[in-house]
Amino acid sequence: MPEQTSSFPGRVGILGGGSWATALAKIVLSRQPKLNWLLRTSTHVKDFKRLRHNPGYLTSVTFDTDRITFFTDSDVNDFFRACDTVILATPSPYIRYYLKRVRNSVIRNKLVINAIKGMVPEENVLISDYLQEYKELRPGQIGVIAGPCHAEEIAKDRMSYLTVGCFDMAKAKVLSEEIFSNDYVHCAVSRDVVGIEYAAVLKNIYAIAAGICHGMNKGDNFQSVLISNAIAEMSNFVSTVHLVSRDVTESVYLGDLLVTAYSSYSRNRTFGNMIGKGYSVRAAQMEMNMIAEGYYGAKCIHEINQRYQVTMPICSAVYNILYEGAPIEQMIEYLEKWRERFYLGSSPREQGKHFSI
Repeated sequence: MPEQTSSFPGRVGILGGGSWATALAKIVLSRQPKLNWLLRTSTHVKDFKRLRHNPGYLTSVTFDTDRITFFTDSDVNDFFRACDTVILATPSPYIRYYLKRVRNSVIRNKLVINAIKGMVPEENVLISDYLQEYKELRPGQIGVIAGPCHAEEIAKDRMSYLTVGCFDMAKAKVLSEEIFSNDYVHCAVSRDVVGIEYAAVLKNIYAIAAGICHGMNKGDNFQSVLISNAIAEMSNFVSTVHLVSRDVTESVYLGDLLVTAYSSYSRNRTFGNMIGKGYSVRAAQMEMNMIAEGYYGAKCIHEINQRYQVTMPICSAVYNILYEGAPIEQMIEYLEKWRERFYLGSSPREQGKHFSI
């Protein structure tokens, strides 16, 4: 097996040019001397160099562009060659487009960290599973980074919390200490790569549900019960598909869910809020002009759950609203019938009796 070209984590690269990628670049450059960064077009790169900030996202964050080597879509294999550690931070609908173009011989010895809050939509698989199945990476070459960490708050140096998950805990600790921790970012470590990836997908779906309820003026009391049941639903699903010891009250699970469901920065909550106010799904997507990951996640989780048959009334309601055109009043009426902390006091069979969406 070829050795990495430099001491771990080596040369770090970010694939993606949105707000989350920009926030991650700010974090990385607070700890690393150089960064490789792949943006979509040469025009984007040219404007970035001229302005010394991302022209489209987090424009208040300035960069020393002499420390950045930029790449574009056409350079994706050169980008991977130039990196030892690659952070994937593009929206989930685009990740397959990039990874299909990366030759397996080029990515073979890289460490790839998934920072995408979604799955591979066309395949309905986690990013980590896609990397193993299609790019032939070993589990020890894969990591995930997630947690309550809004890009807009990173831009303002506000305290934020990340968790880096790796199948190889020694690598997780190095990544935490040398890339993802600084004066305003606390970074924990975990082995639960799969659980963190699923939690990052699910919390966006629940944020859409919270946004819909907010748009319908359902009130804070109802939303608090909704989110209480959401974390239990998340726990039930993740424990079914990947049974390991985990504490879902940790920040990477519950914390990320809370900030995504309640924050005004959350694009998934905003998307749901617009639907709750009467926008069609298509109209909400067009007006936002940003990708709400929960839209794609709802379909992925729905299709995956056809295999596992976990009772998931919140995810089912969101899926039916987004993809089946179900009336939001009807779907929310189901949710209004819940008992507080229903999941924690009922068996899966009893849950099925009460909730059939």
